[in-house]
Amino acid sequence: MSRRRNYSDDDEGGRPRKRRRTTSDHTEIEDRLESLITRVGEKSTSSLESNLEGLASVLEADLTSYKPKITKILATCATFFPEKISVYSTLVGLLNARNYNFGGEFVENIFRALRDALKVGEFEKARILLRFLTDLVNCHVIDLTSMLVMYEAFVAVTSEDDIPQVRSDWYMYAVMSSLPWIGRELHDKKEMEFEKLLSNIEKYINKRKKQYFPFLKVWEKDVPHPQEEYLDCLWAQLTKLKNDKWIERTILRPYLAFDSVLCEALQHTLPPINPPPHTDEMEYPLPKVIFRMFDYTDAPEGPHLPGHHAIDRFLIEETLSQIIHTHHKERKECAAQLVSYHGKNIVPLNYMIIEVVFGQLFNLPQPPYLEIFYASLLIELCKLQPSSLPQVLAQATELLYERVDYMNVTCVDRFVTWFSHHLSNFQFRWSWEDWGECISMNPETPKPKFVKEALEKCMRLSYHQRIVESVPENYAQLIPEKPSPIYKYSAIGSGSLPGTIPANQLIASIKNKATPDEVLDILKDIPNPKQDEEQMEDESSFNPLKIDVFVLTVLHMGSKSFSHSFSALAKFHPVFKALADGEESQMYMLGKVYEIWQNHHQMMGVLIDKMLRTQIVDCASVANFLFSKDMENDFTRLYVWEIMHSTIRKMNKHENRIEKELQEARAKLDQHLQRFIIILSEHLVKCENEGKDCDTPWYKQVKGRLQQIFLTHYQQVEKYITTLETLLFTADIDQHILEVFQQFRALRM
Repeated sequence: MSRRRNYSDDDEGGRPRKRRRTTSDHTEIEDRLESLITRVGEKSTSSLESNLEGLASVLEADLTSYKPKITKILATCATFFPEKISVYSTLVGLLNARNYNFGGEFVENIFRALRDALKVGEFEKARILLRFLTDLVNCHVIDLTSMLVMYEAFVAVTSEDDIPQVRSDWYMYAVMSSLPWIGRELHDKKEMEFEKLLSNIEKYINKRKKQYFPFLKVWEKDVPHPQEEYLDCLWAQLTKLKNDKWIERTILRPYLAFDSVLCEALQHTLPPINPPPHTDEMEYPLPKVIFRMFDYTDAPEGPHLPGHHAIDRFLIEETLSQIIHTHHKERKECAAQLVSYHGKNIVPLNYMIIEVVFGQLFNLPQPPYLEIFYASLLIELCKLQPSSLPQVLAQATELLYERVDYMNVTCVDRFVTWFSHHLSNFQFRWSWEDWGECISMNPETPKPKFVKEALEKCMRLSYHQRIVESVPENYAQLIPEKPSPIYKYSAIGSGSLPGTIPANQLIASIKNKATPDEVLDILKDIPNPKQDEEQMEDESSFNPLKIDVFVLTVLHMGSKSFSHSFSALAKFHPVFKALADGEESQMYMLGKVYEIWQNHHQMMGVLIDKMLRTQIVDCASVANFLFSKDMENDFTRLYVWEIMHSTIRKMNKHENRIEKELQEARAKLDQHLQRFIIILSEHLVKCENEGKDCDTPWYKQVKGRLQQIFLTHYQQVEKYITTLETLLFTADIDQHILEVFQQFRALRM
């Protein structure tokens, strides 16, 4: 074949070029079709209905040659642009009215895609495909009776035996979330069957268990807005929609303009669907708690904000969330699409956008996307709507701050990170005077703690003096210390310290380019203060003074920058390894890192991370150090928990190594949850003995951090849930502690 092709090229040079041009023309036509279909419904001088009618004519003419491509593009667009789902259902409806065979093949493809998505656990894709099929009923493409049969098959999953509730929850949610599109049609034409379906849904909603609910709440108190479990909230919204005769004002329904054409089309019957059976490997979406920040009183001007149980609230939130999902990799396009939402004239759009963005940022256990995405998106939104959106965002920030007293600790951390990042992009300008009350509060209470953590994060994104100049003078006690190293051997009066002489020798030798072996020679003569003079040195015990002198001196000499510190760790790595040869010595070494960098938490964090990566210390030593008395004063600080989560993530990587290391990692993870139990239990016993209220700010913080461990690392902790239940979270520990584990366990039940 190769020789024949070469011969042809030589003898008939025009023919290959002609074939290439034909192929090129074919590709160009396909690209043009894809562009037309993808962009339909976007800004145009013509009406949407006119564009749809024109596009339907173009596609009809190309069906003979490009039917598979057109089918694929339409199906893909309906899946990836669910906010335009009714646009594509209308387009399919118009094509079905002109070409019945195409309509049948298209429905068959969508049905097959839905079935395949269920098999492989692509649940969000399956939910959107179910909604697309639902909307095709409105366009007279699919028979209403067969759609009702599919709904009944989904609802029947709730009657299966020995399945987790998250499975039946998803199938129910898939049906419920599509009903606003088809509810009026079912009510008008299949009222009895529809009532039976709704009755079965209501029975399921009323019998569900929701022990996980407190675990996923952003705020502990339902003030000023009640926090609702997602299926409960959606059912209340559907109930109100039913009372309103299934009339809503949000869904774009372009097919209504073509009713006289579409109603004449022949319809297709969906084949029966059998949801794939449950397997232990299948991961269903976790339950959610609906985030609420605003109500109609917060947006007094312009159109009213729909009530919490108005179906329009759900529909708009759903559409905005889908826009974010579609464009989350392009923040500028995402912001542009959000502010261009077609319903912006019937709702206060900026308020709803802000609420949806923060709802995703604070979603527990994890946000759908990286936290930095939401910060970048909000900045882009402020640029697009400079006269209105920044004011709404400032209002939202004030509301969040006012409610921070009963905000989930994990969400407070995300609030701190977002707020500091946002300020860094707007010259750290803020109405700090409005928060002045926090200065006189107990520094361990949430508001001053939030401000202090935010200012420290701001300092990481700028420099100390810049932050000092950005806040009022009376904020001095909340401003972080200047991030300078503390080197005790250069302080006034340090000459009396036992390590001063070897420290000075070490400095001189390092300046003279000493090797690691030469440094070890200097350190070997340092006496061990832990041992009696007459006692022979025990080789198995470590010399704290050696570690003290070496670590403080080397880090002091490398304190000019992160790079200098990393170079010091790399150059003297053999010395670090030799001195940190056990858990006790590693914890002591970490204490020295804290001693010199206690005012520069970012430096401390990156150094510990580097020491973990280079195996100077191990994960267990870091975790035990963070729980030790040395860190008692900083135990509830954000930077400590950043280090802790980073350490746990590294520990989890052991799963990709040999089985022995895996077992060790699991055992060490158990030890860290046990440290939580010990610390919390000691506090509860002490308060009981002294007759004091145990619900102190410290206790709330630490309990919140235990919950955060479960939330942040839930996929890993899940694997050890039986062990944890058997060995640690037993019936004899305090109920306050046990309920955190029980709420976590209920997530997947």
